[in-house]
Amino acid sequence: MGGCVTDSFVSSLRDAHCIVFGAGVTGASTISFLEESGARVSVIDEKIKQHNVLNSCDSINLSQVSIAVVSPGWRADNPLISEVRSAGIELLSEIDLAWRVKQEIAPDQRWLALTGTNGKTTTVQMAEAMMVESGIQALACGNVGFTAIEAVTKSKADVLVLELSSFQLDWSKEAEFESVAILNIAEDHIDWHQNFDNYARAKFKIADRAKIVILNSHDQVITQRAKSLVHRIIWFSLDTPSPHEIGLVENLVVDRAFINGDAEALFELSDVTPAVPHNVLNAMAAAALARSIGVKADAIAKAIKKFTLDHHRLEVITERDGITWIDDSKATNPHAAIAALQSQLSAIWIAGGLAKGASMDELVQRCKERIKVAILIGADAPIIEAALRTYAPEIQIATIDPGLRGLEVMQRAVALAQMKAQPGDTVLLAPACASMDQFKNYGERGDLFAQAVREKLGE
Repeated sequence: MGGCVTDSFVSSLRDAHCIVFGAGVTGASTISFLEESGARVSVIDEKIKQHNVLNSCDSINLSQVSIAVVSPGWRADNPLISEVRSAGIELLSEIDLAWRVKQEIAPDQRWLALTGTNGKTTTVQMAEAMMVESGIQALACGNVGFTAIEAVTKSKADVLVLELSSFQLDWSKEAEFESVAILNIAEDHIDWHQNFDNYARAKFKIADRAKIVILNSHDQVITQRAKSLVHRIIWFSLDTPSPHEIGLVENLVVDRAFINGDAEALFELSDVTPAVPHNVLNAMAAAALARSIGVKADAIAKAIKKFTLDHHRLEVITERDGITWIDDSKATNPHAAIAALQSQLSAIWIAGGLAKGASMDELVQRCKERIKVAILIGADAPIIEAALRTYAPEIQIATIDPGLRGLEVMQRAVALAQMKAQPGDTVLLAPACASMDQFKNYGERGDLFAQAVREKLGE
């Protein structure tokens, strides 16, 4: 498992000319690090118009460039990437850049990693909490909080728990992990990866350089692809665990993976909030990551009891007149929306936005018994409507004008939901889509939903 790192990698950056593709969050922290290391940086981003950001390589002498660091989201077939590659310049992901730096400045730091279509942020935060509870200086980072390069250079963490997207994994090939987990794999980012097989393959790249691989045995895509792995595999599920598994015995989550031939209770179902199936699986995966570096059961139980979900993740805004209003704006793909809908019995479902190439058919087929009324927003509302008309024609549909933006979208949706909801119903924002057609991001979408609810109910 040797990485291609030399003792002088950081010092080699002094006076080097580097290219950074992407001026977003990851790009900004990469630029900052390279400049602090004394490098001269050219920034390329086709979407951002700033005086110091280029949208082509025309003004760069590529023969003088040492390395190029690629932010997630840039495709390998992008003409600018191809141009740099053709010039013989080494292309690195921000994750691999961070790994090289870590090898030099924090050689004893251990890395764990996690990916999946849904639940990633929650699970790395749970794992961080379990390790911190046991006295380990751990930090959840990557796609949450610090970027990888910031976590290596600006934190004193002994253990990093990296949340990694399919984009980051597609580009990365050097980092090595004590253990990794894959939560689930369902349709998402198909527009970027071009097909589901490419997307699933990118997710499974996380296992390439790991000592232990932690997998969800309820996920058919994972169980099928795991057949080709030669790693030590730990399975987690809601079933009774066999050896090498973490599972459920009545109301206890039990570890039979990290104890020799024995079993140990880690926590009770009632310790998990909310104790809905997908969140219990998140907690199991987090516990497995923590156990892989020796965290004891009592620390895991204490951390889970204290843990609360992030904003916009099955967040109860209010309960009034027997109706519960829930913000799950972070459900930006069908798989996440399925988990949200299946945690409710009767939902007035607010959904829509940008589908990113995903189909809504499975969602409707699996959740139609839980949906009482669908209120559709956003550019790809017709995709959801078509699936509803095909597989659940009995469900009432209302559509909000896709030309509206921001608060007005949510005021209309909330007014309609209030008219339709009766005691025992949940009004659930679980869009199954990205938000950028009508909102800045999923956070703003959730905040404006909550604002519209409070306005409507006079709170």
